[in-house]
Amino acid sequence: MDKAHGPRTRRSTFGPALLAAALALGLAAGCTSSRGALQDKPGGSRSPAASSSASASPSPRTPPPGPVLAVKIDNAPAARPPTGLDAADVVYAEQVEGGLSRLMALYATKLPPAVGPVRSARESDLELLGQFTRPVLAFSGAQGKLLPLIDRAPLTAVTPEESSGAFYRGADRAAPHNLFLRPKALVPSPPGAAALTTGFRYGAAPPGGTPEKTRSVRFPAARFTFTWSPDRARWLVAMDGRASVTSGGRRVAAATVVVQYVTVRGSRFHDFLGNTTPYTRTVGSGRAMVLRDGRAFDAARWERPTATDGTRFTTPDGAAMTFAPGQVWVVLAAAPGGGGSR
Repeated sequence: MDKAHGPRTRRSTFGPALLAAALALGLAAGCTSSRGALQDKPGGSRSPAASSSASASPSPRTPPPGPVLAVKIDNAPAARPPTGLDAADVVYAEQVEGGLSRLMALYATKLPPAVGPVRSARESDLELLGQFTRPVLAFSGAQGKLLPLIDRAPLTAVTPEESSGAFYRGADRAAPHNLFLRPKALVPSPPGAAALTTGFRYGAAPPGGTPEKTRSVRFPAARFTFTWSPDRARWLVAMDGRASVTSGGRRVAAATVVVQYVTVRGSRFHDFLGNTTPYTRTVGSGRAMVLRDGRAFDAARWERPTATDGTRFTTPDGAAMTFAPGQVWVVLAAAPGGGGSR
């Protein structure tokens, strides 16, 4: 494990008075980040962190009003069922080490009582979240070499080490698959749909498309299947051949599913087993497939010129590819020749 980086001012969160006092005490002690403490390694391992050169009384920074909340969610079999996933406005599915997948759920219009299991951040998350105005990113930790990049990213990073009152361990499963977040401890109220600066357009379906009952997307060691339910007017989500049902018994279902074909390449980071961490490039342009209203639009396109731009989806003739109102799933699949998915 790499040593934690040098002293810095921690990012504050919206929490109860006790949490704020604990954070202030940590700041007064000159603590550095220990976000590496809860990574994917079972049981975790703490990064050395302490420096006497930090200011004795720094001023905590707080997120700007109305940030969207992004939560890294574990979806390994041992982590299921998820909690609070059905309340997300947008769910991104991305490839991680070993060809497995992980989710990032975005909350803007409603905040469930709990979300999880929460897991660690990846370098790709920083580029993906650049399209939002200083979002709050809740995650369990990250490897030491990634921490400086997280600190420089235009977001408010929150881990159990910095906001212990916002997280808790569940008793129904083993670590590391039992860390959960209390969203309202970070964001007191939903910021509203305006915080979702993704570039998505919602409205009536465009002409075209073909009837579709089910569609699967494969990563090297993971599979997502979306099956149209006329009764619910939603795409029912399954992971690795099993229906995705929340801990509250609600079937996870999307109004719109997007398969965004992107470049997936190796990064300079690795997990504790030595597996290379994939880097998913979400700036650029490429092909997309959109599922909505029981139809598939296979010839859609996506474009995101810079990291601060939203992602624009279009039909073959250049018109906006509109989404159905409701939860949107975006599966970031490797384009042919881009490695990793098929």
